[in-house]
Amino acid sequence: MKFIHLADLHLGRRLCGYPLIEDQRAILEQILNIIGEEKPQAVLIAGDVYDKLSPSPEAVALFDSFLTALSEQGLSTYIIAGNHDSAERIAFGARILDKGGIFVSPVYDGTTAHFIIEDEFGEVGIYLLPFIRVSDVRRFFPDRDIPDLETAVSIVIENMKLDTSRRNIILSHQFVSGGSTCDSERSAVGGTDGISADVYDAFDYAALGHLHAPQAVGSEKVRYGGTPLKYSASEASQKKSVTVCEMGRKGEPVKVTFRELSPLHDLKVLHDSFDALMQGGSDDYVQAVLTDEVRIPDAQKRLRAVYKNLLGITYEYEKQFRDIEIDEAESENFRNTSPLELFEDFFKRANNKNMSEEQRSFVTELIDSIWTEEV
Repeated sequence: MKFIHLADLHLGRRLCGYPLIEDQRAILEQILNIIGEEKPQAVLIAGDVYDKLSPSPEAVALFDSFLTALSEQGLSTYIIAGNHDSAERIAFGARILDKGGIFVSPVYDGTTAHFIIEDEFGEVGIYLLPFIRVSDVRRFFPDRDIPDLETAVSIVIENMKLDTSRRNIILSHQFVSGGSTCDSERSAVGGTDGISADVYDAFDYAALGHLHAPQAVGSEKVRYGGTPLKYSASEASQKKSVTVCEMGRKGEPVKVTFRELSPLHDLKVLHDSFDALMQGGSDDYVQAVLTDEVRIPDAQKRLRAVYKNLLGITYEYEKQFRDIEIDEAESENFRNTSPLELFEDFFKRANNKNMSEEQRSFVTELIDSIWTEEV
């Protein structure tokens, strides 16, 4: 069985104030062309369809057109909600969409929607697990001890009661520890929402969303599809692509190949002097890093005359000074300290006593809720 793994479309996103809707329209057209050439049996979209909980009309219309085109190709398309999506909005009209071969994850209610499709090697179970928090799972499993997200996801998967004699695929939108992160995503801090790739061991393929770089984590069968476009300067060196998967018999590794995408406008980071950059020019999205040792008057305004989509400028020498001022050991300790540990330390200093278990539990849920909230 051949399937296409997509994720993190972030429709409606803006980049430093620039609307990306036309860039996204162009890249979705490319994806549709690739799908037409590859002729898969299914398309998997692993969350963050939209960039906001309340997407713009233009973003909704664009996704509607994309789904219509997929349906017209006679494909089965499976979609889950990510942390940027409203699970309720994604699930709206699900029963009507089913008739067109579009299957979406409902709001998590203690069970996981799943579907069975067949090929020449038998059945394949496809499980749709939308983005979940610890509090979402505790609500439906009040008798279980669920101290962290890894335990929560493990319990959810345990409750699926998988038939492991057949091949199974899961769509999931979570942060798997060890994954390579970018500035444009909401990643874990201090390990508070990271889970192990081992959580997905029972599946023959885990189609993940959330991290923006296409990558396997922990195992070749646990994979992030990545974004179809570059959404931050930290992604400038990445090659965006469509992940094409071919699944054979039970027990055989999934064959993964990539179809590279060409954006309407690329995103580049240019390091050079102001004078050298002024000799160039581009319609791409450009972050300029100036190597001049003094500030240039009106540098950004002047550069924008030749770089239409200039995202901003920084100076290399200022970054060097900032790096000198940072105590590396202290910075590393801070990065490896969870928000809960930081708050516990603050509480003890302010009250001259440790937090109670009840207080600790309350703060844990509060942090979990805040950290995944739309900003």
